[in-house]
Amino acid sequence: MEDIFSTSVYYGVVWTMIGLAVIVFLALHFVTAGYGMMYDRRWGPTVGNRLGWILMEAPAWLAMLLLWIFSQRGSEVAPAVMGGVFMLHYTQRTFVFPFLLKGKGKMPLSIILMGITFNTVNAYMIGGWLFHVAPAGLYTPEWLTTPQFIIGTVIFFTGMGINIHSDHVIRSLRRPGDTRHYIPRRGMYRYVASGNYFGEFVEWCGYAVLTWSLGGLAFAIWTFANLAPRARSIHKRYIGEFGEEYARLGRKYLIPFIY
Repeated sequence: MEDIFSTSVYYGVVWTMIGLAVIVFLALHFVTAGYGMMYDRRWGPTVGNRLGWILMEAPAWLAMLLLWIFSQRGSEVAPAVMGGVFMLHYTQRTFVFPFLLKGKGKMPLSIILMGITFNTVNAYMIGGWLFHVAPAGLYTPEWLTTPQFIIGTVIFFTGMGINIHSDHVIRSLRRPGDTRHYIPRRGMYRYVASGNYFGEFVEWCGYAVLTWSLGGLAFAIWTFANLAPRARSIHKRYIGEFGEEYARLGRKYLIPFIY
């Protein structure tokens, strides 16, 4: 059996994921994942949103940790810093975000299983590269002073801030016990239907830059392929619910002034 960290296996996985991202992007224009605002019972058995998010996001955090621990490069400064940045995102998504959720929403187990698969493969693309596949000597301590690392890190944390703030805006729309939908109007929601998704996309674009890797680029492509059609569906949902009140705001789906 060929080593899963051989360059041939690694690049095979990454290019396969990029190809699948194109297919998923097209498919999600016809099928809307049934969770969150777009919840649909037809997606099968469910669990509570809080547990669902933990189960779905934790594998990325754990997979990165294992890839880091079982690596001869685990003590190298630059890979450790970049692995830590990745885990910081998933620490927030696994151990903070779920406990801020309000209400008693449900998440289909089918969505959770797809999310687990997606997150685990993405952790392999990033962690596998940082700690096992990247050429020896690529990520020296000096990498942390390169323009791509500095610029990418600024972009990453800008996106993370947008993502966290946008989630806060959504949570603040309802009072306890209220189940109605409202138009979010603060932060990035002044420009796009899904400010939280925009923030996450910016994050992973920044991560692709700071690692300057094909795996990071594949993750950013997947993020867009997964979130852009959903942002479009949410936009259409707002149009259906609020009509001209929402339409006249002139918002884009995901990327301000562009898409």
